[in-house]
Amino acid sequence: MNIGSIVEYIDQQRMICAVVLQIKQNRLRLLTENNREVNLSASRLTHVSEEPLDMAGTRDFTIKALKRTALAREDLAATIQVKEMWELLHDEQEEIDVATMTSFCFDPPLTSDHRSAVVRAFFNDRLYFKFGKDGFTPFTEQQVESSLRQLREAEALERLIEQGGTWLKQVLNNQTVNNQEIDPGILDILKAYYVFEKESKDAHTARAILAKAGADSTDQIFSALVRTGIWNKDENTDLIRLDIPTNFPDSVMTKTQTIIDATLDPTADPLRCDLTNLPIITIDGQSTLDYDDAISLEKKDDGYIIGIHIIDVAFFIKDDDPIDLDARTRGSSIYMPDDKISMLPPSLSENLCSLKEGEIRPGISTLVHLNRFFEITDYQIVTSVIKVHKQMTYSEANMLNGEDEPITTLYKAATVLREKRLKAGGVQITLPEVNIWIEDNGEIGISRVDRENPARMLISEMMILANTLMADFLSTRKVPAVFRSQPDPKKRLFQGIETSLFPNCMQRKQLSRAIIGTKPENHSGLGVKAYVTATSPIRRYYDLLTQRQIRSTLGYEPAYTKEALDAILQVVKEPVTNTGKIQFQRRRYWLLRYLETMKGSTCEAIVLDARRDFYMVMLKDYMLEWRISSSGLNLKPGDLINVTIQHADARRDQLSLFV
Repeated sequence: MNIGSIVEYIDQQRMICAVVLQIKQNRLRLLTENNREVNLSASRLTHVSEEPLDMAGTRDFTIKALKRTALAREDLAATIQVKEMWELLHDEQEEIDVATMTSFCFDPPLTSDHRSAVVRAFFNDRLYFKFGKDGFTPFTEQQVESSLRQLREAEALERLIEQGGTWLKQVLNNQTVNNQEIDPGILDILKAYYVFEKESKDAHTARAILAKAGADSTDQIFSALVRTGIWNKDENTDLIRLDIPTNFPDSVMTKTQTIIDATLDPTADPLRCDLTNLPIITIDGQSTLDYDDAISLEKKDDGYIIGIHIIDVAFFIKDDDPIDLDARTRGSSIYMPDDKISMLPPSLSENLCSLKEGEIRPGISTLVHLNRFFEITDYQIVTSVIKVHKQMTYSEANMLNGEDEPITTLYKAATVLREKRLKAGGVQITLPEVNIWIEDNGEIGISRVDRENPARMLISEMMILANTLMADFLSTRKVPAVFRSQPDPKKRLFQGIETSLFPNCMQRKQLSRAIIGTKPENHSGLGVKAYVTATSPIRRYYDLLTQRQIRSTLGYEPAYTKEALDAILQVVKEPVTNTGKIQFQRRRYWLLRYLETMKGSTCEAIVLDARRDFYMVMLKDYMLEWRISSSGLNLKPGDLINVTIQHADARRDQLSLFV
């Protein structure tokens, strides 16, 4: 190599043609075809021509000569079929030097231009050969196929980004689009990016689509999906975030229909007690469709028999069948102001497994014997055949309290039972509940419900009683079950029943977290030695599991072992946790949506906590906790204040309050 030699090197994935102006040790000063002078190490060169360039002319003449040379070499390179060379040579798996490869590609006489053309061709198409300055090694068939697959995927991704960017830009510019023409994969990518942002597995692609559309905000994605009717303005994106299924798989629906068609008859079971003559009633909310518990009262000479009757879901749904396995992955029904997602298909939860008035149903009945002072003297738990004689709402039952004999007596019994629990150390949190619902016209309805009204208290105590007795029934027989326990509160702020809002809020914060396990332990909050939940098997998988354990002791299917139960609880734990999250978040969302319409209105709040930079307050009308700035305020926990709603944004989870 001398001054005037034509050389080539790679810069930014391009082959550059240049002439040597100066050689100093291993460093070269070059003039490129782009009229640039560069300093370069000789090791960077990919090709050195044997024929020198005439340097006698002007700089402009030299640059034109370099450009002609580069163009001629590119034209020669375009005639080389790299794929055909690979098909001829890939079985060898040995490096082929530039000179040999040039002889394969061109007929003699061969020049530097031919050798440069080979280097250029194999650099431009690196799909079939491993490129090196001194030669080329064929890739294996597997390597080539893998590279081709990656290339196809990259091209498909580029098309997807182009289509997605065009669609999004058109929507944001209020142009008409056809949702049927957009690749569903694009919509899935955008939805996931709105929900998960950088945690989305296709976040890079989503950002590329946004950039192609000239957008930069996930809010623009939400706006586009709403404008096109793919989402509505109140879309529940938490369902996506928590991966909560909203439909039932075909296998579940097929099995459901099989159960319905089988018309199973509980009266044919010789182990069941026929309790259809008992005056059984249900008391539930006005919108309830899935009735899983009912009560009855029999007056005896020496006292009473209270019956707590639960639908025997396990009569229909067997362990490990498709419905059972699906329910296990759901963990619970989900109740939200604008929607309900049942644990079981509605044709079961709202029909065959629901205690509907006048219908014969299989049950698990807890029959509690009490004396005239409502002290428990004995109890039995039996499988039964039951029929609801009357379905009531809480409001209807409240109107009958004091007038209707069963309701009045049941309420008196519930009062005595609760007093006993509280004396045993139970903690009674007495806080109102805010019901939220969406009217048919889209308006948001809100009402405060006193959970201490007679009917609600009556049902609550009856269910606590049944669950406590079922826990005793299982624990005395050493049968593992889904026991719920709770350590003592961190602090007891009051004894018995306290009706004031602030002490109840403070006591709730002092409660210890409930524990789910397979061994019976003390439940301090309820004031009982052992506790299970088995009274809502339509709605909670924990209850269905415990119901099966009770059935096992009564002569039905074998009980779960502790190990099997522990394994199932691990599966159910996450969906149950997610149910709690989504119910809390959705309720909060609709409260804020309601408050969006209340801008400028004033409501009363109670200060719950004082921190250095903020106060935590509760809006009493909505039982909603929120932070307010402590700037310029001097408040203490328990203070009542009036706050004005300045701004609310449910989608962004924002609320601004002014004291």
